[in-house]
Amino acid sequence: MTNRGINPSAIAAPAANYAHAMLVEQPSRWLHTSGVVPTAADGTTPPDVGGQARVVWVNIAAMLTDADMRPDDIVSVTTYAVSGIDLGPVMSARDEFLDGHLAASTLVTVPELAQPQWLVEVAIVAAD
Repeated sequence: MTNRGINPSAIAAPAANYAHAMLVEQPSRWLHTSGVVPTAADGTTPPDVGGQARVVWVNIAAMLTDADMRPDDIVSVTTYAVSGIDLGPVMSARDEFLDGHLAASTLVTVPELAQPQWLVEVAIVAAD
């Protein structure tokens, strides 16, 4: 099965490293995550947004591994970031994890997340 990015030439190119849409043809399995938060396995949360973004993607990697999936199975990423933070480290962590793979991607800034120390949260959908 192949997940294929859809980037029509009739519309403007994506604003960053993502696909406008992903076509999933005949998937056999889907993985939908809840919002993945920046709490490490030991219960700690890094104080900085870059550290938090990396922990989120480590947690997503663990979920993919348990589901016998890979980063290139990700078809959609929704990122929630607290308003006013530097989004560069958030996007860099995503791009590093996806390693050139493009997925549909949405970034939403919010006034706060469920815990005051959390600066970023990510939900993904994967299909294979």
